[in-house]
Amino acid sequence: MDLDLFDQRQLETVLEVCRRSASLSEAGRELFAVSRMKKANPNDADRLRKYLARFGLSWEHLHPGS
Repeated sequence: MDLDLFDQRQLETVLEVCRRSASLSEAGRELFAVSRMKKANPNDADRLRKYLARFGLSWEHLHPGS
């Protein structure tokens, strides 16, 4: 997959946070800490799930057996 440097660095950061987090929700809360405060109904897990899917990834792919 060809990615711009910007997208590559952003994805690397997201993957780093996901790998050290115990759950999709925990990772989402960390990644969207500021923008989630502006939403009436923040759903960080869904947001992160959709972001990962854009790159053909899933939480289960990053955390096999979870």
